[in-house]
Amino acid sequence: MVTLPDLPQTEIAIVEMTNAFRKENKLGALAPNKALAAAARAFADYLAKSGKFAHEADGRKPAARAEAQGYRYCTVAENLALNLDSRGFETRQLARNAVEGWKASPGHRANMLAPHVTEIGVAVVRAPDPDPKFISVQLFGRPDSLKVEFSVVNRAGKAVRYQLGDDKITLPDRTIATYSRCTPDALTFEKAAPPKPYAPRNGDRYVVSPKGQEVEVSLERK
Repeated sequence: MVTLPDLPQTEIAIVEMTNAFRKENKLGALAPNKALAAAARAFADYLAKSGKFAHEADGRKPAARAEAQGYRYCTVAENLALNLDSRGFETRQLARNAVEGWKASPGHRANMLAPHVTEIGVAVVRAPDPDPKFISVQLFGRPDSLKVEFSVVNRAGKAVRYQLGDDKITLPDRTIATYSRCTPDALTFEKAAPPKPYAPRNGDRYVVSPKGQEVEVSLERK
């Protein structure tokens, strides 16, 4: 006898298992988002009907599909899974198979453990096949409303060097640099007294002034 899962419950279980995995790794839980779920479902349906299986199978990137469903994004990432078994699946078994497969894949695992994403959407559909075959689409997002915008003001009387995430930047004197970042990257100034990393928040303004051979950074926070 073939066992068939309850697909809405499978989707709920995937979200629960994903959040449990994030908790194990000391990361925050993801909130379900309707627009991401709608994008996941539309793409899962497309993959099932077309027989294709790739992140850009419909000629679009995951972010474009999410945007088409009304998701104003800062960043979007996607995981795909295909599970087939002639015996079928119990509801939580199907969810577990998809989640464990993602955990075992470096790229998919990185999406699940991305520290900056805050929302999730999941869809699971049955694909045409003589045996029970299911496609799962998992979308992760950080909305545009969480974009971090801040500025660095150089009043040091000389060029100032600093690092923002992986970027090394030299800012000329009497110059203001404004940044809009999707991820809360660390900001570190060279020759700052005292030296320390900053975690920029929306609206922050970092004013760099001279201090002997070093520089002083004053944070103006809203």
